[in-house]
Amino acid sequence: MPTPSMEDYIEQIYLLIESKGYARVSDIAEALSVHPSSVTKMVKKLDKDGYLNYEKYRGLILTAKGKKIGKRLVYRHELLEQFLGIIGVDKENIYGDVEGIEHHLSWNSIDRIGDVVQYFEGDIKREEALKEVREKHSEELS
Repeated sequence: MPTPSMEDYIEQIYLLIESKGYARVSDIAEALSVHPSSVTKMVKKLDKDGYLNYEKYRGLILTAKGKKIGKRLVYRHELLEQFLGIIGVDKENIYGDVEGIEHHLSWNSIDRIGDVVQYFEGDIKREEALKEVREKHSEELS
């Protein structure tokens, strides 16, 4: 199982390949705000662990294992963003909060959060009822 740092790289590589068709060391470094030398070091480790194939000066491609994990990591991130939006977290806090919690939840917890998102998604009455609960709770705390 990849470490949280490895997950960040796999997720970003997956996103870059999905959007641009490729992922270069410089693109990964920019997206993760790290030095290219750090990316090269991690890419070599991910290659060794079977998540991608890397050839110096040629680029990299995700293996089937890397694609599967990358897709799951992107799903987790997007799901947590949806969940935090549903429960009323301010938009400007959502990305940072997701980055802070995504590596600390089990996949079982992620799946249960997915159930909650499905329960509320697209049901205006449920969303309004939750909003009323939030507002009442906020008033009680004031």
